[in-house]
Amino acid sequence: MGSHSSSSSVPALDLSKWKNIPVILIVIGAIGVGAGFLGGAKQVGYSCLLAFMFCLSFGMGGFFLTMAHHLFDASWSIATRRFCEHLACLLFPTLAILFLPVAILAKEIYPWMKAATMTHSLEVKKPLFTLPGFYITSAILFLIWFVWTRQLRAASLKQDETGAAALTFRMRYLACTGIVLFAVTFTLAAILFMKGLMDDWYSTMYGVTYFASSVWLTLPTVYVVTMILQRTTALRNIASENTYYMIGTLFFAFTVFWAYVNFAQYFIIWNANMPEETFWFWLREQGQWKYVGQYVIIFGHFFVPFLMLLRIDWKLKLITMIPLTIWAWLMHFVDLEFQIMPAYHENNILTWGLLVDIAAVALYVGVLMLVLIRALKQYPVYPLRDPRMAEALGIYVPPHSDISTAPQRAK
Repeated sequence: MGSHSSSSSVPALDLSKWKNIPVILIVIGAIGVGAGFLGGAKQVGYSCLLAFMFCLSFGMGGFFLTMAHHLFDASWSIATRRFCEHLACLLFPTLAILFLPVAILAKEIYPWMKAATMTHSLEVKKPLFTLPGFYITSAILFLIWFVWTRQLRAASLKQDETGAAALTFRMRYLACTGIVLFAVTFTLAAILFMKGLMDDWYSTMYGVTYFASSVWLTLPTVYVVTMILQRTTALRNIASENTYYMIGTLFFAFTVFWAYVNFAQYFIIWNANMPEETFWFWLREQGQWKYVGQYVIIFGHFFVPFLMLLRIDWKLKLITMIPLTIWAWLMHFVDLEFQIMPAYHENNILTWGLLVDIAAVALYVGVLMLVLIRALKQYPVYPLRDPRMAEALGIYVPPHSDISTAPQRAK
């Protein structure tokens, strides 16, 4: 990819052989999830929760990157903005529908929903950790995500037609207000859906750890999709070497950020040494989870991408970035297993339930791929009349007013 500064020299990709992948994933995933019911609804509930949180990372990651584009007024991200808008719009209705199995099986997943007595940890978390609170809060989260993501994409598509600069200012306003709502709703989602599996655990950094891993997952995904679109669509003339370099740089930055916030969470809890906090990590230091946390996640989630992304030129090579993207998907899956599954399988990750987890992720990812492909076919693959398009293409556009014809000051 180091040679693709000239877009005309980029070779085209033939994806005709891969067009049935989403359907294949859905069929295989549905069969696997259906078979999971043979082991009980609880396993299916946990597997669907893991698959939902895996896919929620894409939606929230796309939402964040879309707002970051407007907040920083960047030109390099114009090529990726439309796809990020589509990722953000997965939050509703696609992910809301995929959340239904979790909502239906919630009583099988969350022990506090069936607690006979109200413990102190639940008492202080009212009304969030109550049965009505769970469903009402979930509905509010999806409603907020729906309103902001759809408004951002609607304004972007409207600008394709009119080119009005006022729409740029509107998107900036939506991003300015949306980034605050993003932080609040993302934190609530992480606490309610994942941290709620162990309701008596306390951590003030849990939301930001999930945020870091979600954006970390989304960035290489955007990288690969941008590469595919550049070779198959009109994005061929829009994406540049700088586009890939900046995505790779952000990928590197979030690799370090993820390591920092996870280590900070662990260090603060270890230093305080309070039983209501340390038990969460103690459970994950038992059985096979010990090796997952100490070796797979630390070395696989941090050191491998960190060392591979240190070199500038490796950020521009497909031979490096495509395997690293697949590795990031795998590490995020393992990380979510580490976050979620010890609440159900206390000692082991290598159980029959792991196959159900993989099947659920395949099913959910297949659905997301179908929706994304349809959106990419329905709308232009990049914002056609973005005011910074000329800058993104490296084209100088002279000012509208001609200085030479400006009125002279009277002598």
